[in-house]
Amino acid sequence: MFVITSLALLLVAPPVSISEAARTATDTFTRADTLRGSNTPERAWWDVLYYNLDVQIDPDSKTISGRNTIVFKVVSPPPRDGQRAFQVDLQSPLRIDSVISNGGSRKPHKLKVDSEGNAHFVSLETVKEVGKIDSLVVYYSGTPIVAKNAPWDGGIVWSKDKSGNPWIASAVQGLGASAWWPNKDAQFDEPDSQQISISVPDPLVAVSNGRLRNKQSLGNGTTKYTWFVSNPINNYGVALNIGVYANYSEKMTGEGGELDISYWPLADNLEKAKAQFVQTKPMLVCFESWFGPYPFYADGFKIVETPHLGMEHQSAVAYGNGYTNGYRGRDLSGTGWGLKWDFILIHESGHEWFGNNITTADIADMWVHESFTNYSEGLYTECMFGKQAGAEYIVGLRKAVRNDVPIISAYGVNKGGSGDMYYKGSNMLHTIRTIIDNDSLWREILRGLNKDFNKSIVTGRQVQEYINNRSGKNLDKVFQQYLTTTVIPTLEWKWEGDKIFYRWKGAVDGFDMPVKVYLSETKSLMLKPTFHWQEISAPLESDSKFKVDVNFYVEQSNVKELPAVEM
Repeated sequence: MFVITSLALLLVAPPVSISEAARTATDTFTRADTLRGSNTPERAWWDVLYYNLDVQIDPDSKTISGRNTIVFKVVSPPPRDGQRAFQVDLQSPLRIDSVISNGGSRKPHKLKVDSEGNAHFVSLETVKEVGKIDSLVVYYSGTPIVAKNAPWDGGIVWSKDKSGNPWIASAVQGLGASAWWPNKDAQFDEPDSQQISISVPDPLVAVSNGRLRNKQSLGNGTTKYTWFVSNPINNYGVALNIGVYANYSEKMTGEGGELDISYWPLADNLEKAKAQFVQTKPMLVCFESWFGPYPFYADGFKIVETPHLGMEHQSAVAYGNGYTNGYRGRDLSGTGWGLKWDFILIHESGHEWFGNNITTADIADMWVHESFTNYSEGLYTECMFGKQAGAEYIVGLRKAVRNDVPIISAYGVNKGGSGDMYYKGSNMLHTIRTIIDNDSLWREILRGLNKDFNKSIVTGRQVQEYINNRSGKNLDKVFQQYLTTTVIPTLEWKWEGDKIFYRWKGAVDGFDMPVKVYLSETKSLMLKPTFHWQEISAPLESDSKFKVDVNFYVEQSNVKELPAVEM
């Protein structure tokens, strides 16, 4: 997902990933935070295998009613002998009407539910056996949270198109999928597959993830659209899109075979969509070359126009950029390169690899989603306009880094870190690529991540270790510096005679990142500074000739004089 602040703040405030725009190190957390963000005993004993979501949408009353069948496997004994054993999440003002047992020796019957805020605990009639596959059906109804300013402050968007027709969409990253349907609302457990059925009044069309399995007239002026996702899917990626849509499609031969691509613009915008979305195939070719095959060939790839800016809904990318290049017509990098392509199309599609294919267990590690996807914008620019263009685009984003709080936040409490996970995170990755200094190896690492963690839940640490191992370099201090501190390291230096003195300042203990510096337009050398002053014999015509390679995300400072003690 991409979020940006107002234009007035653009130069100082980068995007944020979830609705909390300001965070501090003094945050306190509640039991509700833990129930939402951790693998509670009531969640840990069961593994979700399949969701079958069937909902009816009433645009006039702005309400939802329906049911979700949860198929799960027992992986360990339930807590408390089955009493209050099964946690399902659904956010107020929606309410659970009943939970029905679907298995066991007894006929389906209602189970007891105790609610604690947005967490609801179901008591089971028998203790489940390890290895057993069972299911529950959760019936629910009510008014879902209305998005105040989607996708930044999310929920359900109840809008109208220019002809006055209802135009409805979900945008719940950070807020959580339980804002509109009941589930295990955590990134660490995805279903292996999911069916989504949405009933809407005619002539509205409901578009969701995966492939359309069935369109059924219900005989009462409504139609049910049933979509099926054959791959694992993160909860917040399950999409609700309703409007008077047109549809067209095309095919592409990619690394994974023949890919079905479909587009769902509002009917009034069909011709605009056909003109703008010619960027789709080149984008997919570029991303496949860097990241490996598109992960969801079986479910196809689609773009759906939405009344909000955009979201990385798996195989149903939400698009609301107004059929214009840039970010709503602006270049976030200030270099000109960002006006040569459609920001939302490129960014949100990049999430198919980082966010949807590779998903983090905890949103504290959302940098894995957002840093790599922000970086993918530079790789797309490189694919289309050359390596220098891609580098200029990424470096141009630095002006928006805030360094407010660390990118990695607290674990287990459903809390994301700083919005710097976008611009600062992508510049960290660009720096790492520069350190590795082997583009073939860097490409292998990016493709390897998506192959070896294909459709997997990961931790940020796993990603770091993977890059370390594949690159043959210990980059732990680099990750620590950029992900856990709010300080950009500074290379302090001083030229005296035929010697240059240098050291790191403002870096974590043991920071040992090498850095390339230029002594002239054509002469360069690699330094490996520490916290202690070091010296090297190097000719320098003047102070103005000394420059750090811009591809390293560091500051530099020409000190007036060296300390009298340490040399």
